[in-house]
Amino acid sequence: MQPPAVLFALTGLAGLALPLVQLRPNRIVPGEGIALAGLPGGAAITIVMAVVLLAACLPRWTADLRLGVAIAGLLAVLLLLGMAATHLQQSGNALARVSPAVGFWLLLLAFGLMAADAVGRLRLSLTWRWAMLAGAVGIAAAILVSGILDGVSVMREYASRSDLFAREARAHLTLALGSLGLALLAGIPLGIAVYQSPRWRGPVLSVLNIVQTVPSLALFGIMIPVLGWVAATVPGAGAAGVSGIGAFPALTALFLYALLPVVSNTLAGLTGVPVAIRDAAVGLGMTRAQVLGQVLMPLALPVLLAAVRIVMVQNIGLAVIAGLIGGGGFGTFVFQGLNQTAMDLVLLGALPTVALALVAGIALDLLVQGTRRPAP
Repeated sequence: MQPPAVLFALTGLAGLALPLVQLRPNRIVPGEGIALAGLPGGAAITIVMAVVLLAACLPRWTADLRLGVAIAGLLAVLLLLGMAATHLQQSGNALARVSPAVGFWLLLLAFGLMAADAVGRLRLSLTWRWAMLAGAVGIAAAILVSGILDGVSVMREYASRSDLFAREARAHLTLALGSLGLALLAGIPLGIAVYQSPRWRGPVLSVLNIVQTVPSLALFGIMIPVLGWVAATVPGAGAAGVSGIGAFPALTALFLYALLPVVSNTLAGLTGVPVAIRDAAVGLGMTRAQVLGQVLMPLALPVLLAAVRIVMVQNIGLAVIAGLIGGGGFGTFVFQGLNQTAMDLVLLGALPTVALALVAGIALDLLVQGTRRPAP
């Protein structure tokens, strides 16, 4: 037996034993956990899933077979969630809510890890990995559009806030992408400057490291009085959009967090170019600017894209905190849900944030792999 497969099986078996969904009288009060075996036909499905999870531990199972089983398992878990919500709400109680419980998340984790492990063992080409990512996004979108999950509590929260959700999604992407763009505009030239002036590397990186160690809540809090003072005292600052609360301090904080990865990776990419290549470029008569633009930067591109990946995933997550200071984004739902003790509303903000970070991380990782030159 393969140890990873045993871990996936144990995780999935725990998910089958624990409640799959939770039926609650309304969106706030606790409810009753219901296992898969407690649903119509659920006992047979539980046995089938348990057998499949245990069989996946056998060494004879190939990676492609495990991948197929994992994909089928993920789809089955999602369909079971939707069917459970539809069945449990047939009483006509408009206030009742059916939420995914711990068993659902464990089953999703088990089959997700199985799929990731199988993909790693298959060593698929870059084209196939892109195709799989696009297929996964397409299937997820199709399931959401189909209405299968409309009875689930999170989707009911979305149905009553679809317009607000679209607005906050745009705000979240604006914060994440805007701070990334600003960090690239400032961080790449700064990284080039410290590369060309080694004596400045220590002080610059030390300052950026200090900023990076400040907790996110503290940094967002610091932005409020500082930028509030700027907006009140500097002529034209308020008219330009500077304020102590809202999107501007959130964008500023995310920009500051993004600087260290961009600057350090730019420096690492440039210093990683072999000296022989730089000397050869100079020997061909290239100017300093030509060496930088035509030799050093192209060779440092994979490391720069790795910085983009780090910053993108980091800022998608950190943008949630912007909801505390009126900056918008999915954090608006997270903190509203915490204030109202409505966990479905928390999930409405948390789940798309996780999905965005996951898709962006995988896509940029594939992009980095595509720019790396094979070793001679």
